[in-house]
Amino acid sequence: MRFRQVHLDFHTSEAIAGIGSRFDQSQFQAMLRKGHVDSITIFSKCHHGWAYHPSAANEQHPGLAFDLLGAMIEAAHEIGVRTPVYISAGLDEKLARRHPEWLIRDANDNTNWVDGFMKPGYHQFCLNSPYLELLLRQVEEVVSTYDVDGIFLDIVGVRKCYCHTCVATLRAEGHDPRDTAAVIALGERVYANYTSRVREAIDAIKPGLPVFHNGGHIRRGRRDLATMNTHLELESLPTGGWGYDHFPLSARYAQGLGMPFLGMTGKFHTTWGEFGGYKHPNALRYETSLSIANGACCSIGDQLHPEGAMDEATYELIGAAYREVEQKEPWCAGAQSIADVALLSVEAVLSATEEKREDRAGGSDAGAVRMLLEGKILFDVVDGQSDISPYKVVILPDQITLNAELAAKLNAYLAQGGKVLATGRSGLDEAGENFAIDLGVRYKGLSPYKPDYFRPQFELKSWSSPASFIFYSQGQEVELAGGQVLGVREYPYFNRDVFTFCSHQHTPSAGGDNGPGMVESGHGIYFAWSVFEDYATKGSLALKETVLYALNRLLAGRKTLETSLPAQGIATLMKQSAESRYVNHLLYASPVKRGNGVEVIEDLLPVLDTQVSLAIPEKVRRVYLAPQLEELPFDQDGGTVRFTLPRLECHQMVVLDV
Repeated sequence: MRFRQVHLDFHTSEAIAGIGSRFDQSQFQAMLRKGHVDSITIFSKCHHGWAYHPSAANEQHPGLAFDLLGAMIEAAHEIGVRTPVYISAGLDEKLARRHPEWLIRDANDNTNWVDGFMKPGYHQFCLNSPYLELLLRQVEEVVSTYDVDGIFLDIVGVRKCYCHTCVATLRAEGHDPRDTAAVIALGERVYANYTSRVREAIDAIKPGLPVFHNGGHIRRGRRDLATMNTHLELESLPTGGWGYDHFPLSARYAQGLGMPFLGMTGKFHTTWGEFGGYKHPNALRYETSLSIANGACCSIGDQLHPEGAMDEATYELIGAAYREVEQKEPWCAGAQSIADVALLSVEAVLSATEEKREDRAGGSDAGAVRMLLEGKILFDVVDGQSDISPYKVVILPDQITLNAELAAKLNAYLAQGGKVLATGRSGLDEAGENFAIDLGVRYKGLSPYKPDYFRPQFELKSWSSPASFIFYSQGQEVELAGGQVLGVREYPYFNRDVFTFCSHQHTPSAGGDNGPGMVESGHGIYFAWSVFEDYATKGSLALKETVLYALNRLLAGRKTLETSLPAQGIATLMKQSAESRYVNHLLYASPVKRGNGVEVIEDLLPVLDTQVSLAIPEKVRRVYLAPQLEELPFDQDGGTVRFTLPRLECHQMVVLDV
C-alpha cells in the first residue's frame, strides 16, 4: 500500500456546465508532484449519479465533453502515481428521481440521507433492489475499460430497510417485517451478497484487484465485515465530526486484524464538500504523523473544482505534510505495535441484533483511549476473537458483560497470570447478576444514588490532601469477596429531586463509608463506576488519575514505556523485525476548539528534554533520530534503555537498532 495517497472527491451537479474544461494533464501532474502524492483515488461516478467518462452502463455528465477519468489515469501513471477509482454505490441522485422505488425506506416509509423535500441532499439506494445489477455493470465497465489500481465503493454497509422489495423478501421467507431482528438479519445478507457479487464481477476481469467498501467507520468486533475488503481505509476527519479521539481508537484495532490500512483525513477546515476551506498546515503535518505512528499509511481528502483544475494551494498544503512522510517511510513499512495493555472494545461486544453507527466521539471506548494516550500506556484495541495472552493487562471498560465463551477466555488468561482492570458493569455475566470472573467482589446491584462520591485510600498525583471526588456515572454496588479495598463509596445526603435538592447541581457527600468503590484482588482491580464513559463526557482529572494509578499498580515493574512527555503528547512503540529495530514515535500538539465544535491544531510548540525509558529485551547497538540520522546518547541498564530527546516539534521518531 502506498503511503501518500489523496482521495479526490468530485460530486458535481448537472446544473454546472464546462465540466473539466480547465483540466490539463501537465498541471495535474505538477500538482501531484507538488503534493508528493504517490496514489490518487479518482472518480468514475459521483453522488449525483453521473459518469466522468464515456459509458454504456451509466450516462456521462452532460457538462463533460471528453474522457476525464481516462485522462487522469494516463497522466498519473505516466509519473508513477497509482489510480484507484471511486464509484458512488449507495447514492445516485440522478437515478433516485427515476426509480424512487429502489431507495431505502425506514419503518415510517421515509427515505434517508435527506430530511424532507425542501432540504437539498441525496437519497440512499437499497442493494436488495434491481439497482444492484446496474451498479455491478458500472463496476465491470470501469474495470474492463481502464487500467485501474483498485475500486473504492462509497456509502455502503449493513442497513435496516423497509422498502417494498425488502418487505416482500421477508414475507416470502416467512418473516415478519415488524420484527427488527429479522430486518437486520436481511440487511446483513443483502450487504454480504453485494460485496460477494462485486468481488466476483471484478475477479472475472482482473483477479485480486484491491477493493474497499466505505461506510465511514470500521465496526470493531465485525471482522467478517472488515475482511470483505482487501484493505481498510479509516475515514477519520478530526474536524469533520470524527474528532481527534476516533483515529487512534480505530487504528489500534485495525492493526490487530493483520490487513493493510490507511488513515484518511482531509485538507478541509471542516469536512467533505468544502470549497475554499483549508486546514492549517501544522494540523495536516500532525495528522499524517499520527497515521504513521500507528502503523497506517496516509490519505488526504480533497475535492476537485468542476472545471477540473487542481488547486495549487491545496497541493502546497498536502506537500508540506507528505514531504515529511516520504522521508519517514523506511522506518514505518512493515512495523508492528508493541503493547502492554489490551483494551477490549465495548463496540466489539455489542449485541449483534443492533446496527452500530460511528462511535466518532464519546463513549467508553473513546474515554479509555483518551486516558491511555494521556497516560502514555502502550495499548492495542481488541475484540473477542483476539489473542489476549501476550498482554500484561486487559481492560474491560464499563459495559463488557461476559458470555460463557468470553468468560472462559478471560479465566484462562487470569489463570496464566494475566491481570484485568474492570469498571462499571464489566465482568458481570450476561444476566447482569453475578461476576463471571473473580474480581474479589460480589455484585449487589445499582447504587441508589447518582451521582455519588469516591474517596481513594491512596494519594492521587495532583492532590496530596484527602478528598471525596464526584463521579457522575451510574455506580454499581459490590461487597468484598476476598479483595482489598483501595477506595470507598460515599453517598450524598439525597438524590436531587423537586422536593429534595441542594445548590445548583448535586447534593454534597454525607461523608460515610458506603462500601467498596475500588477493590484489588489477585486477578486485577475492579472500579465500581463507568469511569471511561464518564471521562469521555466530563474529562475529570480525578477519574484519569485514579485509572492510571490502577494501571500503573497492575503493571508495576512490567511497563515497556516511561516518559516525561506532557499529557497531550502521544507515544507509540513499533518494531520492524526485518530490520532488527524498534521505532519510538513521539508526537505533541494541542487541539483547541474554534467555532461550533471544530477542533483546530495551529501552533506546534516545541517540547524540550523529553525523557524516555524503554524496556527492550535485546542489546541495543545504536539509538538515533529518523529521518535526520543523528546519533542520540543512551544508556542501557539490564533490559532498560534510557535516552533524552532534546527537542520535539510535532513528531519525532527515535530508532533503536538491536
